[in-house]
Order: sequence, then C-alpha cells, then structure tokens
Amino acid sequence: MDLTKMKRKYAYTLARVGLNVQKGQTVLVEAAIEGWQFVSTFAEECYKLGAGNVVVHYLDLPNMKVAAQYRSDEDMRRVEDWEYAMHQGYLDEGACYVRLEGVNPKLMEEVSEKNSNAIFAHVDTVRNIMRKASREKHCQWLIAMIPTVEWAEYILDKTGKEAEEELWKLLFKLCYIDEDNDVIKTWEEKDRKTARRGQSVDDLKLTKLHYTASNGTDLTVGLTPWSKFGRDVAAPEESSVVFHANIPTEEICTTPSKFETNGVVYASRPLVLGGKKIDKFGFRFEKGKVVEVIAEEGKEMLEALIATDENAGYLGEVALVEYHSPISMSGLTYYTTLIDENASCHLALGRGLNAASEEQKAVFNDSTIHVDFMIGTADMNITGTTEDGKEVEIFRNGDFAI
Repeated sequence: MDLTKMKRKYAYTLARVGLNVQKGQTVLVEAAIEGWQFVSTFAEECYKLGAGNVVVHYLDLPNMKVAAQYRSDEDMRRVEDWEYAMHQGYLDEGACYVRLEGVNPKLMEEVSEKNSNAIFAHVDTVRNIMRKASREKHCQWLIAMIPTVEWAEYILDKTGKEAEEELWKLLFKLCYIDEDNDVIKTWEEKDRKTARRGQSVDDLKLTKLHYTASNGTDLTVGLTPWSKFGRDVAAPEESSVVFHANIPTEEICTTPSKFETNGVVYASRPLVLGGKKIDKFGFRFEKGKVVEVIAEEGKEMLEALIATDENAGYLGEVALVEYHSPISMSGLTYYTTLIDENASCHLALGRGLNAASEEQKAVFNDSTIHVDFMIGTADMNITGTTEDGKEVEIFRNGDFAI
C-alpha cells in the first residue's frame, strides 16, 4: 500500500464526501496540533475542490494542560471576545467547518478532574460557535480523525512509526476507503442502505424503546412523533448541500422525548472528556433527567457535566448501531467518541438534533452540551412500542431484529 497516496485519498474523502466543499467557500479547520503534517494535504484537497480559503486553527492540548495547572478555573473556561469574532466572521460569510481530531489517551492521566473539566468547558464553548452555525445557517460540518503515534501505541500492540502506519491502514478500512474504489459511489450506496434501515424503524411508528442488557441496563426512552431515524438521501432539499457530519459512521439516530427517559443505563465503552478517560459508569434517569451518576472513576467530572446547565442532564440523542458493525468487529477500543460511538448503540446527554417547530422545541432537549456515551453490548435487546401499543423486537443480542 502506498501510504502517502492513501492519505491523500482520505483527505479527498473528507473534503468531498464529508464536507462537500463548495466553490469559493471558506473552510474553517480545528486540527489537533499533533496532526499538522496531514492538515496541509487536507487543505490542498479543499482548494482543488474550489475552496476560497482554508483557515486552520490548531488545538494545542499539551499547552492547555500546562496552563490549567497555573491559571484559575475561571480563566481556563473563559472564551475571549476575539475567539468568538474570529470564528463567527467566517461563519457569517458561509464557511463550513471541520474538526480533525488526534488522540493522546495518556496526556491527561495525571491532571485533576477539575482541570480537565475546565479544559473541556473552554474547548466545547468554542466548538458551540460552529455548532450554532450548523443549526441556524445549515452549513456543512465534519468530525474526522488524524492518527498519531501516541494514539496508535496506546491501542495497538506496536510502537513508533509501525504503530502509526497500522492505525492509518485501519482508519482507511473503517472509512470504506481502499486503493481502487470510487469513494463517492461507495458512500452513496452506504447512504442508501442506512436510509432504508432508518425508514424501516420509522415505519413502525414507535413511541418508546426499552433497552436491557446483562450489565444491568434497564432503560426506557420515549420518542416523539418527530423522532425520525430515517432521512431521504434520494431527494434532499434543493437548497441544501449533501454532506456527512461524521467519518466514519454506522449509526441511525434521532432526538428522543425530553421528559420520558426512565431507568438505569450502563456505559459499555470508556468516555473521554477534556482528554481524561472515564470508565465503568452509568446513569439513573427519572422523568427524563439524570438523578444519579454511577461511577467507579470520573464521578466528579460526570456530575459537573450534567450540571453544566439546567438541561444538561436530559437526553438529546438516541442512536442505533449494531454490535457486529465493522468498527466493533475490529476488536479495539479507540478512546475517541467519533469512532467508539459507531461501534455501539449510544445515547447523548444535552442538546438534541434540530427542532424545526415550536411543538418540537417543547419536547426536544436543548443545552450547551452534547456528549455521546456508548451503551451497546453483545447481548443488548431493544423492544419498541408502537402507537397502537404493540411490542416489536428491534434489537436481539446486539443486532437489528427487523
């Protein structure tokens, strides 16, 4: 495999299939500083598609780690006026944006939960500038990964350059990129299959989902008449630009009813917040809201998370992913939500997906946060209840039963 050539094909996939950069459009890039070598390749692919400007801002978590030990909590959390202005100006002119994440799971190991919370709060607030634009201005956005040596060594039984190259090859596979395929056609066919699966769930007219698993999960999540898993990829709105917000992705997802989640759910994979790993945790819900955080580690961070604002403890997303999906079958935990959430059914605390009407706004959650956590297991069963009270098996032993 010509790794240099494949990295460029990956960059093209992100620019064309992911963002679908338009002629003259500005591309805002947030990139992990460890991945700087790939960023110029990605920028070039954007320019080849006609981008008017590619504006890169590097996320320097190693520096933020040092700063958090010496600056006050308030200072670390604060987003300066120039940071808002820098991003908002481009977004007002029609920019799209991409987050190119790199992972170093060991970076924050010795950092206190308080400092990690402050780092997460600052980074997430800056990202909310772009998220707001995606909702209100309907601009394209994308989250994707850049393999790093630190990340590769953490999850693979290899070291150095050999580990990094192996992770690149694995990422290509997870993103449906090989040396010979037409990535546009590959992803169009993948979209059609995903849309059909989503429509099959929507056709059932479900009012709730009941999750059970041997790890103790026993959770009921209410759905609304607007909670649609499917989308019409064959006939998008004329004014919209077709894009993929996550690469890779295996999910179908929707926004649940804000006040109708009850029971207990346990995470099946670790969650990384502010660069810090949280494992072996769960939540107890009553009338939609988290009333108890269950955690062997990271409890302070999770409690701070759901206290971010008055709605942070409610659900904003429910996503269905088969346990025997390609990412899960790779046998790895990736310690990044983008990939791990596509190996497992997951839920998200905080902000729901777009609410188009006042009726939807009344039952869809809104919050300054949106944090996914993974719950799918090999023995997870999900039973749906239809509008006429009929129970339908949706998942059996981790995979779709319909």
